[in-house]
This record gives sequence, structure tokens and C-alpha cells, in this order.
Amino acid sequence: MRIPFNKPYMTGRELEYIAQAHANKHLAGNGIFTRRCQDWLQQRLGCRKALLTHSCTAALEMAALLADFQAGDEVILPSFTFVSTANAFVLRGAVPVFVDVRPDTLNLDETLVEAAITPRTRAIVAVHYAGVPAEMDALRDIADRHGLLLIEDAAQAVLSQYRGRPAGSLSHLAAVSFHETKNVISGEGGALLINDPRFLTRAEILWEKGTNRTALLRGEVDKYTWIDIGSSFLPSELIAAFLWAQLEQADDILAQRLHIWETYHKAFAPLENQGAIRRPIIPPHCCHNAHMYYLLLDGLSARTRLIEQLKSQDISAVFHYVPLHSAPAGRRYGRAHGPMSITDRTSDSLVRLPLWLGIETVLPRIIASVYQSCHAVSPPLAA
Repeated sequence: MRIPFNKPYMTGRELEYIAQAHANKHLAGNGIFTRRCQDWLQQRLGCRKALLTHSCTAALEMAALLADFQAGDEVILPSFTFVSTANAFVLRGAVPVFVDVRPDTLNLDETLVEAAITPRTRAIVAVHYAGVPAEMDALRDIADRHGLLLIEDAAQAVLSQYRGRPAGSLSHLAAVSFHETKNVISGEGGALLINDPRFLTRAEILWEKGTNRTALLRGEVDKYTWIDIGSSFLPSELIAAFLWAQLEQADDILAQRLHIWETYHKAFAPLENQGAIRRPIIPPHCCHNAHMYYLLLDGLSARTRLIEQLKSQDISAVFHYVPLHSAPAGRRYGRAHGPMSITDRTSDSLVRLPLWLGIETVLPRIIASVYQSCHAVSPPLAA
């Protein structure tokens, strides 16, 4: 049996809710299911306002619009991230300034950020890699002292926590993802989380194509009109209905994923003790959401050998980001501040293992194959 890297999870109520949306005769965005999802996000993630979007990319683009970037403004962010983290700001004419990541969590290294600030810096973007929150207190302190916006790319971090506070509530603006590879999914989808009250009114206008239609729906105006720039950021009610079925079971999904993650983590402890791999590091003040399980190998050749070993046994494991600072567009639109040695080394050595609900029965097979690639004997439990 082939073991895929990802298998989208269905709770069983997705089609029922989609049928309800159809019966409601409201298929466009901002209907009953949209409001249910937004209310859930506001209550569980602790943000002032949540606006569903058709992707996390769209949410980041809304954040860039709200930040009112001008051509030549700079934004500090890690290079070890998905292209959307940078693209959203490049689209507004901003220059991404790439800073290296920490060797433990692989998040933006907060100790390097302040030296990268220039008179043109407008914002810092923290990415919560693998659902482990970045060091947000230190980053917020830097942002406040320099009058900068702090934005969370929390695409991977729904239901993660930093010092007891939900990821997505730790900044001025945040973006989350419901892509099919995430914990809670809608196929494609995302949300903009607004924590700073300065952005509440304008965010709704940008979200509704630059109009005050949301104010009309609340009965605050008798007609709506073009107010500001904006775009079609809303997902349809069909997407929101699917997402609602997932959010209803978000806690159960989290618990199951954490169990799988812990199974991997326990099984690979002997390999780490032997120096063959390095397991993920979770700071004691962070609660992650088991978004992914990765291993760090001893360089590119070891990583390639492991991926090929797993592939030969019909197990799909994958590497992750090509660093943005070394990508063609990264060199064209941005610049690196200082050495990027941790980022480069991580990109060459990291492999992500399959993690999806229902994988438990084949975990021993995956773990044994990893041990075989590392020329070690699998532990008796192996799962």
C-alpha cells in the first residue's frame, strides 16, 4: 500500500452542510456559515475580528493593503517560508529583507531582527513554522520600540499557543490557512485575523471589494458604495460550509494529530541519541498543533538517501522550502541581511514525514524505513 504524504481528512458532515448552504439559496460569501466560522475563530483564537478569505495568501495580501506599503518600503521576514509571505508585500512595492532563522524552532531569529531595521522598515512578519510559535514577546517589543507593524503568518498554527495565548492573537494582524495540507481544511481557504482596532473598519471594506456592503448588511447604511481599494477576498458559502464541519471537530483533530506526532517523536529519540537525526524542538512556553513532523539529517546527501529509501517502499516524504533569498524572485525583489547559514543548512537537511488522520496503522512501517535508511536497528516498539 502506498503511503501518501498527506490525506485530506473528512469529518463526515461536510456534504451535509454544503447541502444546507444550497438549500439556503445563498452560495456567495458572507452568509450563515461564513459568520459561524468567523465567530468560532474570534472566540478560539482571541482576535478582535476574523474575516474568512479564499486563501491564506489573500489574507496576507489584505494585511499588506492595510499596512499601506509604499514602493521601496521594507518588510523583515524569514527566508525559510512559503512564497506568499513575501509576495503579498512585493505586490505593494515593498522590499522583503530576509533574516536568518533560529537553529532550534526554525522560526525568525528575533536576536537578528533589530540590526536589519532601516528608516524604510514598516513591518516585521513572524512565521510560526510547523505550528510552533515564534518568539512573539521579543518581536512585539522590537516592533513597538521602532513603531513597526507586527504581522503573524500563522498559516500552520491554528490552535497553537505561545505563553498561553493563541497564535494569531499576538500581533497587529495575522493570517491563517485552511489549505488541504493544514490541520483544519476547506480545500483552499484562509482568514485574516485583526487584533488592532485601527484596522477593523477598513479591513471589512477591503474584504468586500472596496465597498461598505458589510455595513449595509448590519443595517448601518441604507445603500452601499465604493469607498476604498479592495478585491474579492471572500470565499463562497460552500467553502465556509465545508470549513464549519471541520471547525466543529477541531479539538478532536488536534488531539489525534498530537498523538501521531508524539508517536513519531518517541520512536526517533534513539536515533537522535545516536546523532543520526535531530528531532523538532518545542520550547516549554509553546504549545504546538502537530501540523507536521520533520527530521533534520546530516546534510543534503543524507536527506536525499532517506527520501529515496522511503520512496522505494512506497512512502512519500518530502523536503520543504527553497530559501526565498536564493530564489530568482527573492534576488530580484528582496535582499538578505547577514549570513543565512541556518536557513541554507535547514533547507538542505529537512525532511517531512507523512502525518494525517488514519495513518496510525502504518506508522511502524514508516519508522522502520527511517531506521533502515540511517543504518540503525528499529526499536522494538517502532511506533
